[in-house]
Amino acid sequence: MFDLLALIPAPELAAFLAAGIVLNLTPGADVIFATASGMAGGPKAGAVAGLGVGLGGLWHVGLAAAGVSALVAAHPGALVALKWLGAAYLLWLAWKSWHAGPATEAGRGIASPLRALWRGFLTNAFNPKVALFVIAFLPQFTDPARGPVWQQIVLLGVLFTFTGTLITCSYGALAGWAGQALGRRMGVLNKVAAVMFGGLAARLVWE
Repeated sequence: MFDLLALIPAPELAAFLAAGIVLNLTPGADVIFATASGMAGGPKAGAVAGLGVGLGGLWHVGLAAAGVSALVAAHPGALVALKWLGAAYLLWLAWKSWHAGPATEAGRGIASPLRALWRGFLTNAFNPKVALFVIAFLPQFTDPARGPVWQQIVLLGVLFTFTGTLITCSYGALAGWAGQALGRRMGVLNKVAAVMFGGLAARLVWE
C-alpha cells in the first residue's frame, strides 16, 4: 500500500486530503448523530459515536472497492462514465449544501457509549447516500495506470475514513462539552462544503 501511495502525485494527494477534511467537517447525518450523542451522554459517548460512524464508513469503502473493480473489469469505459455521473452527483450535493440551513436541531443521540458505537455504525452503514457519495468521490482520484483500481479505492477510502473519524469523534466530544452552542455554529460549514463539492465536480469534468 505504501508503494501505491507513492505513485499518487503529491498535489493530487494533497487535494484529496484537503477535500476529504472539508467534506467531513460538513454537518451531515453522521456529524449530527455524534453531536447529539455528545449532548446526551457527554464527551465519551460523542467520541465513541464518531468511532462507530468511522467503522460504518469502512463498510462502504469495502463495498465500493468490490463493486467498482468488478464494473471496470467488465466494462473498461465504466470508470469514465462513473466519473461523469459522480460529477453530476457532486453538483447536486453542492446545491443542497448551499441551500441548507444551520444545524440547530441535532436530532436524537445515544447516551450509552456502547450503544452509541453500534448506532453510529448502523447510521452510516445503512445510509444509501453515503454509499453513493463514496462511489462518486473516490474513483475520481484513481488511475488504472497505477495498478488495480480496487486497491486504490481501499487506500484512499482508509485515508478518507481515518480523517473523517477523527473529525466526527471531535464533533461528538466537543458537543459533550459545549452543548447546544456547537450546533448553532455549524451552518457556515454548509457553504464551505458547497464550494468544495462544486470544485470537485468541475475538476472531474475538465480533467
